[in-house]
Order: sequence, then C-alpha cells, then structure tokens
Amino acid sequence: MSDVLRFSDVKLSFAGVKAIDGVDFTVGADELFAVIGPNGAGKTSIFNVISGVYRPQQGRVLLDDVDITGLRPDKVARLGVARTFQNVELFRQLTVVENLMLGRHHHMRYGTLAAIAWLGRARREELQNRARVEEIVDFLELAQWRRMPVGLLPYGVQKRVELGRALAMEPRLLLLDEPVAGMNLEETEDMARYILDIREELGIPMILVEHDMGLVMDLADRVLVVDFGVPVACGTPGEVQQNPDVIRAYLGETGVAEGMTA
Repeated sequence: MSDVLRFSDVKLSFAGVKAIDGVDFTVGADELFAVIGPNGAGKTSIFNVISGVYRPQQGRVLLDDVDITGLRPDKVARLGVARTFQNVELFRQLTVVENLMLGRHHHMRYGTLAAIAWLGRARREELQNRARVEEIVDFLELAQWRRMPVGLLPYGVQKRVELGRALAMEPRLLLLDEPVAGMNLEETEDMARYILDIREELGIPMILVEHDMGLVMDLADRVLVVDFGVPVACGTPGEVQQNPDVIRAYLGETGVAEGMTA
C-alpha cells in the first residue's frame, strides 16, 4: 500500500508550549486513518500543519512525495488537500449548489472578462463544473435541498453540504474534523455511510479526527492516539483499544478498555 501522506517527526510550539511533539505517521492511498485524543491533545494542530495554517519548527509533511511543509493553505488545497471543519463554515445565504460550486473554484481557469461575456471557455467550464457538482448532489442525496439557502437547512444536512464542498475540490486527501459533532444518532449513521462510500466508491484516502469512539472504531483502518501533543499509540482499532497507555490517557489508571468503545 503506497503512502499518500507522510507526517514525519513534526514538532510545533507556541510560546514554548508544545502543541505537537514528535508526531510521526503515514496514510495509505486507500486508507481511512483516525487521530484521537483528549481535548487539547493536538489533533486540530496536526490538521492545521497538514493544511498549511501552521508551519512546524521541525519535521516535514509530504503529499505524494511533494514537500508541502509550510506552504500557504491555498497552495496545499491546489495540490489536493481538502478539509471539513468542526463548526460548519458555509455561506448561509447561498444555496446548496452555490456552496458546492465554491469548491470548484481552483478548477476554473477563465478570467474576469470571459466571465462577464459568458462566452466560449467561461461558459464551457461553468457547465462542466456544474455537472460535477450535480454528481455530488446525487452522491450525498442533497437533491431536495439543492436550491435552498443552507442557513435554512437542518444542522445534519449543513454538515453534509460542507462535506460535499470538500469533495467538489476532487481532493487527493480528505481531512474530516469531527464530522458528526452535534449530530443525533440518525444523522451520525448517515454520515458514517457517506464516509464509507467516499472510500469505497471514490477511493479518496481520509484522516478523521473525531470524539465519537464508536464511529472511529467502526470505520478506521488505523488509529493514532495523541495526548498533550505526544504520540501514545498507533495501530488497528483493536490494538489501540487494548493498549494500557491509551486507557490511561483517556480513563486514568482505573479505566477499562471497554470505555474506548463508548
């Protein structure tokens, strides 16, 4: 299994406080990789280093053997990294389709004059990108809401639209930051199904950060556990659940492994 991402011995500090301390992992080209840990463990900092928001003091991040360490977020996105956020980051006044079209921005090559004239290349590219967006609408079962402003939609549907916008970028790697946060059981089950469909039907490797341990253990191929920026364990869900260091990090000295499945 070839690696799409190498996150190598990364260290990141803020005013002497270590957010990431020697984290090292790889993500395979067909893998759903999860990063878990208590609040403040460094999970979001890992995502921010990958996506170019933070530049680490040490280590490298390679995407398909291209060094993306410290590149601007827009350049990282153009190279194929897409991301969803814990808090929904959509344009509430725009429709579902319009929000999804924003994910196609870096696929559009025509200039301002061509757009104003709405001729030739601009028209062709717009139609091609709208066709791609309609495929995502069907894939995520958003058709009934496609013309509605996203601010009027249920929270679970908004999270699905944000996922769709990331897919519209046609990413090489998809970063999912707590995709089921705030969802009820039915919405969580729906999102889990879409995540599996993305891997099996679209073949997009993913890194998942999530507090729902049941979801993580059901979906992930491998799990990295971090605590205070330090890697604690990395392995299959079964291996991680039984690791005594992981149990201590989550539950304290008296914790039991079964708590990881809650």
